[in-house]
Amino acid sequence: MAFQADYFERVYAGVLGKLIVVYLGRPIEGWTHERIEETVGEVDHYIHDIPGLRRPNPLVVTDDDVTGTFTFLRALEDEGYSRDLTPEQIGNNWLNYTIERRSIFWWGGVGNSTEHTAYARLKAGIKAPESGSAALNGRVISEQIGSQIFIDGWGMVAPGDPEFAVDLARRAASVSHDGEAIYGAQMVAAMVSQAFIESDIDTLIDTGLGLIPADSIIARLIHDVRAWHAAEPDWRKTRARIAANYGYDKYGGACHMVPNHGLIIHALLHGNGDFTRSQMIVNTSGWDTDCNAANVGCILGVRGGLAALEQDYDWRGPVADRMYLSTADGGRGITDALTESVRVVNAARALAGEAPITPKDGAKFHFSLPGSVQGFQPDPAAPVVIANEAGGESRRLVLRTEGAPGGAFTPTFIPEEAIRMDGYELYASPTLSSGQTVTAVLAAPADHPGPVKARLALRHYTGADTLQTLAGPDLTIAPGETATITWTIPDLDGCPVEAIGVQLDANSTVALDRLDWSGAPTFSYHRPADAAPVLSGVPGAQPAGLWRRAWVAGVDHYGSWWPEAIRISQDTGRGILSQGTRDWVDYQVQSTITPYLAGKFGIAARVQGLRRYYALLLGVDGVARLVKMDDTETVLAEAPHTFTVFEPSALTITVEGDRITGSIAGGPTLTAVDSGSRLSAGGIGLVIEEGTIGADEVRVTA
Repeated sequence: MAFQADYFERVYAGVLGKLIVVYLGRPIEGWTHERIEETVGEVDHYIHDIPGLRRPNPLVVTDDDVTGTFTFLRALEDEGYSRDLTPEQIGNNWLNYTIERRSIFWWGGVGNSTEHTAYARLKAGIKAPESGSAALNGRVISEQIGSQIFIDGWGMVAPGDPEFAVDLARRAASVSHDGEAIYGAQMVAAMVSQAFIESDIDTLIDTGLGLIPADSIIARLIHDVRAWHAAEPDWRKTRARIAANYGYDKYGGACHMVPNHGLIIHALLHGNGDFTRSQMIVNTSGWDTDCNAANVGCILGVRGGLAALEQDYDWRGPVADRMYLSTADGGRGITDALTESVRVVNAARALAGEAPITPKDGAKFHFSLPGSVQGFQPDPAAPVVIANEAGGESRRLVLRTEGAPGGAFTPTFIPEEAIRMDGYELYASPTLSSGQTVTAVLAAPADHPGPVKARLALRHYTGADTLQTLAGPDLTIAPGETATITWTIPDLDGCPVEAIGVQLDANSTVALDRLDWSGAPTFSYHRPADAAPVLSGVPGAQPAGLWRRAWVAGVDHYGSWWPEAIRISQDTGRGILSQGTRDWVDYQVQSTITPYLAGKFGIAARVQGLRRYYALLLGVDGVARLVKMDDTETVLAEAPHTFTVFEPSALTITVEGDRITGSIAGGPTLTAVDSGSRLSAGGIGLVIEEGTIGADEVRVTA
């Protein structure tokens, strides 16, 4: 594979290109061309705030195109970056990270939604690729658009190697799709891959065509669109021919691959490589606007690098790198384009046998590429001017105030504007918690008129869901000097940290070189003192209270109308309520749990989704078990122990290195050593199997 000097930047541009236009096209997703032109006109700017469109939505939203793309690619990391990654392993990834009927997909029903159908097959034990086959699901369902919209990452991890990209795309797409849907996905993956080393649009298309069947409908469609484009400069007339010959009336289902793939090729050709014009064409053309625009945006971002996104219109500023990945792994829910780009780059490097990149020693916030802000935005109540500038040996985030003090923050949990969104709900847990220590490296300009006074600060939700700002200790930095500041996050009475940032005095300038934290927290999750007893009352909905939403509900029922801080129920099978991040390595978690009815229940550590964790479980069969759940369950140790319904059990599980210890107050202690496990880090959880449990507190000790 071809790792050019600007490979990292091109990946970042590809990720940004996809994000920007998902947010651009999402408000008109599913609209016809005629309705768009009548309501909006040409879509060459953000339109989320135009009256009459979807409500209520901010610009940055949770979306299947984004979440699916970067979640399914995690199969590479989870399976040790094997070049022989199988569809079955990717399917296991689906089951681990997808919260049924809630996250990632459109849950439109088996036989309506391709992804819902494939998920149901996987859950029933049917392995990929059979789970997505036309033989099992029918041709119409198997040829919908999903395989194409989730595919860009597989091209980005194979730079300049379209054959490998196409092979990866086949494996990934076959979990849920078949036939023409696989060919369309392979076309996109091939063009993304080749765009790292080739800028000619026709050559990119030729590359993809050379790697799919020449007699496929996708190939015939592309030949027709190219001929229409060559004969007619008016993009609207080409769009009309696509609609007439390959429209939705000819290809059934909720959102077929073929018509929408035609619009991707159409926009690439008529846009002639220009990002804004191509986006105007593909979005104004209608149908699955955010999906089609995202594939075009990724291809053109990779092809042209960051320069392709630098237009007269400010595409990057309003987005500020922000990205949500709503999955069962809540610690990845709040992320950003630069962070995910590093992961893509390191996946590609691992596949090629190369060492990973670790900008600024692996700091979470490093601002290493031009324009990157990693979610930092001015505090609405006390703004600053933000710019990414070169400084020292790398790039830094420069903050400036003028006549008044100011600050800038980046989200660590669900922002206020994202609490309620139309469409896909955001499942996330805080990336920063009480007891963790934040470290920042700050520098004052050499020509600053005097010392700079700065401090770390955070915003956190209260029990009543209001936001409060809390400042850490001041740091005074002399002109031309660099200083490090640390701050251990104080006890917040069980409330989640919503954002972390930097505050400055008036008329000050400071460069934030990096910001980081690591290690497990020390905190108690409980009902905050000021929490209102609000009832949710909506089946399947997130419970009232942002402090409750710190937990990712991989259970059937998680309500807010019960006396305990937590009560969860699982109707069939096993569910898990979890929070935490992969920063959490060695720690102890304790909780006193009351079973009301349970086949099994317990407490979990190093949780990495729905099907990967260690747990101490008590069973109705009178056995306590220390288990490892890693797609399938292994019992590490067990001993006799009987629980009684409506009587609390005090449980503790400790993970330290490869040693796992579970203890029950008044009962046995179970210990196991599990060497070489991929469960080396992760969050905490409460586990319930066919029943209901409640708890007032869960305590984590680093």
